[in-house]
Amino acid sequence: MYSWETLVLLRHLLDQGLGKTAIAEQTGVSRGLIYHLLRTGQLDRDLAAPRPARARPRVPHKLDDYCAIIDARLTTYPALSAVRLMAECRAAGYTGGYSQLREYVRSVRPRATPEPIVRFETPPGHQAQVDFAEVRFPWGKRYALLVVLGYSRLLWVQFAPRQTMQVLMTGLEAAFRAFGGVPRELLFDQLKAVVIADERPGGGKLLENPEFLRFAAHWGFRIRACRPYRAQTKGKVERPVRYLRDNFLYGREFLGDDDLAARCTTWLADVANQRVHATTRRVPAEVFATEEQACLLPLAPRAYRPLVASPAPAAPTAARPRVPAAAVERRSLHTYATAAAAALEEVA
Repeated sequence: MYSWETLVLLRHLLDQGLGKTAIAEQTGVSRGLIYHLLRTGQLDRDLAAPRPARARPRVPHKLDDYCAIIDARLTTYPALSAVRLMAECRAAGYTGGYSQLREYVRSVRPRATPEPIVRFETPPGHQAQVDFAEVRFPWGKRYALLVVLGYSRLLWVQFAPRQTMQVLMTGLEAAFRAFGGVPRELLFDQLKAVVIADERPGGGKLLENPEFLRFAAHWGFRIRACRPYRAQTKGKVERPVRYLRDNFLYGREFLGDDDLAARCTTWLADVANQRVHATTRRVPAEVFATEEQACLLPLAPRAYRPLVASPAPAAPTAARPRVPAAAVERRSLHTYATAAAAALEEVA
């Protein structure tokens, strides 16, 4: 039985006017077979389209009797794992393998339609996004405070040993001074220093920290917070966190906090804010200087003074001079009693 491709080739060569001997020499098909194909009309039929392949008969599987159980369970509980389904099918009498069941579950599991993420762009000077990133160094854990201007994508970073409200406020003040102005609103994740409670999913309101509300009023910006489990709305600063780890921290060794801060400042000025941004296709430093900086709010005349004073560090106490221990003769009470009795006898 010759393939469809061979029949098409023979038909084509015959249409070109070649003889049976020449065709046999060129294709390796005997002249007798060529005459046979012509006599039986196999080269005269329509060969424009290949014949459909024969469907292989389906081989029965041990899992077939349990597919209905799996389908019903996944319809009710779409996130049920293949391991759990394997245990339930085993209890029902399934004797097949796990890989077969796992592949079937993967093919029929309902897939939730992901919620579309719409890129939210803001005008110049309108918004900055703020986040912390935890980083570990040989000398201890540090927290990178990142602030990204939403329009130009200008990045500012500062490392601190703790993630507190005081660190956040002093860091933001340093970022405002570096920008030469204040964005009209700052977008945060569910930071405890900013958000006390978020009751918006249940129809309530966002409850901000009163101290941070006063800080925001002092500098003139509005507080915005991502809804719970919706950190992707803060993607303009989430992606720079990964960029900071991959492009600046990874593969470098630092001598300490001072070396880390100095090299980070150089990296921001020479690399991070001078690159062509992957989304805007523009250089952040250039966009900031020409379009965004003039749109920022003016700086406050003085730094913020918190109502709740930070506890002052305890003053180091002077070390007391050590007094040399005096040598003391130690005797038992029996010795003193014997000496007292002897003294009484002498007096008598």
